[in-house]
Amino acid sequence: MSQFKVNVIGAGRVGQTLIRLLDDLDDYFVQDVVSARYQSAQEAARLTGNGRAVEDFSDLRPANLWIISVPDSQISAAAAKLESAFRDRNSDYQSSAAFHCSGYFPAEQMAPLRRLNWRLASAHPVLSFAVPLAAQEQFKGALCGLEGDEEAKKLIQPMLEKMGAECFSIRSESKSLYHAAAVISNNFTVVLQAIAREAWAEAGVSDEVAQQLNAKLLDSTAQNVAAFGPQQALTGPAARGDELVVSEQGDDVASWYPEAGNIYKQMSNMARNLKVHGTTR
Repeated sequence: MSQFKVNVIGAGRVGQTLIRLLDDLDDYFVQDVVSARYQSAQEAARLTGNGRAVEDFSDLRPANLWIISVPDSQISAAAAKLESAFRDRNSDYQSSAAFHCSGYFPAEQMAPLRRLNWRLASAHPVLSFAVPLAAQEQFKGALCGLEGDEEAKKLIQPMLEKMGAECFSIRSESKSLYHAAAVISNNFTVVLQAIAREAWAEAGVSDEVAQQLNAKLLDSTAQNVAAFGPQQALTGPAARGDELVVSEQGDDVASWYPEAGNIYKQMSNMARNLKVHGTTR
């Protein structure tokens, strides 16, 4: 069986993770790896028995599939360099496909590659890549958002699913909103827990007890939201319609921490709407 040739642009944590995962697939072949630092490309290529580190885009060989795993702000520049390196070549892979891994930018961020008649997509695995070895283990069952050209998605989805991901579609024009939802669901939740701990400390609760409160409330909330959805899972004074508590408590929070007081009041309004209407607006 012939193998699918894959080149990787960017040998950071995401690139290293995908190279490790590709090495476990018999029908995919990691061919060339290029990165901002040649040493990074060498280390990433070392992870497989068939990857070759190259120093410059001009040294890259044609491939069936290109993975652009550079930081978000560098995707467009990497695509432009790749297009410049291949524009005058007679290649057997005139219909190559490329995808990047940004959760924010759509596939069109690689627009220069359209001049090569390449198909474009983006694939955003929803997991942390802080430690590549851990990300490799966690990739199985990870949700992965796809958008872009249908031909490109049909090409990369089977590969991602063989790696263990569960893929779903995103509207290209709403990619930023999709990513914002992930930030709200994950990152902002962490910020709210920090505010809660600071408030508990101000109220005289020990850090040890605050940690337990955090853990127990987060665990039960996550279970209830997953089982019943946000509207039914919501509790608290705003959900009960206890306007006196909402108003006076909001003032108390604002006296302690004005920015947190604004958050409390706005979130209370959203909570009230959610409980009554099923939407925060």
